[in-house]
Amino acid sequence: MMPLKLVHIARHYGPVGGMERYVWELTRELAAMGHQVTVLCEKLAAEAPPHGVEVVELGLVHWRPRWLAHLRFSRKVSAWVAANPDSERIIHSHERTAVHHVTTFHGPPFAKVKSKPLWQRLSPRIAVNLWLERRELCGEQVRAVVPNSSLIANALLTYYPEINQRLVEPVTPGVDNIPLRPERLVDEDGGVIGFVGKEWRRKGLDIAVEIVRELKKRRPALQFIVAGPDPEKVAHLFSDWDGDYQLLGETDVTPLYASFDLLLHPARQEPYGMVIAEARAAGVPVVVSSACGICSELQPDNIMNINSGMLEWSFACEKLLGQSPDIVIHSWRAVAEEQLACYQRNI
Repeated sequence: MMPLKLVHIARHYGPVGGMERYVWELTRELAAMGHQVTVLCEKLAAEAPPHGVEVVELGLVHWRPRWLAHLRFSRKVSAWVAANPDSERIIHSHERTAVHHVTTFHGPPFAKVKSKPLWQRLSPRIAVNLWLERRELCGEQVRAVVPNSSLIANALLTYYPEINQRLVEPVTPGVDNIPLRPERLVDEDGGVIGFVGKEWRRKGLDIAVEIVRELKKRRPALQFIVAGPDPEKVAHLFSDWDGDYQLLGETDVTPLYASFDLLLHPARQEPYGMVIAEARAAGVPVVVSSACGICSELQPDNIMNINSGMLEWSFACEKLLGQSPDIVIHSWRAVAEEQLACYQRNI
């Protein structure tokens, strides 16, 4: 395959978040495979870019209001593309831009706001966000829309059925090398359940607390480890606990998975679920809500309806607690190869 000229667009370029990590790892792998990769961003969020990746910093835009920040950054991107013409390059955006050939959609569409009453939708913010999203997906120059999960793909088709011909198969996130959970017996009255997620309300920590509380009635020595949220902001959820829990705050979770006997993720909304993929790569069993995009890759025993009762959730957790499931690793190199196949088919 001849080397491609690729321009990726991300406001924040660095290993600093879910979408940002996706762009960072994807571009790193594409460059390592010999392709010419340029990234347009506001500012590099790392000491240095990956080897072989050229970074163009377009300058910071004021981050509030968010819709105006999207618009300002889009104009900077359009100006750069106009000033640096190249008919051979493929422009791949991860933002609300106007000049891309490919866009990866990392979260639920803003168009879901259309389900709200009209009086709640009458604002410049909503009007501009809807216009930006439609332009991103339906622009004449757009050849491919890449969802990062089947859940996102279905949502996009619900609100934008006209993109059916350009909507491609999901390219889900990859995982790094994760230390494996060692084989071990779990005490009948114990075990370790882990929860990982900074946005604790959306990811359902309050629900997880109640599930673990229910399971502790049968397993009084059960331990609960929570990584991600600020301990001070979630301590109230444990006000009547005597112990058997740890609030670690923001921390490197990579070595943590090996200590879990189960990952619990009862999210209210989760476009994909990177922590679930990481747990599976570590050989940790998972129980998650059906609101997670990764569910299309899981077995029925791993998935629960978010509205199920705490007793039902607790039995689902107990069934899988401490089991040794198949290790599932979707590498970032595989992500890059899937993306290259998309370029070849659609550009």
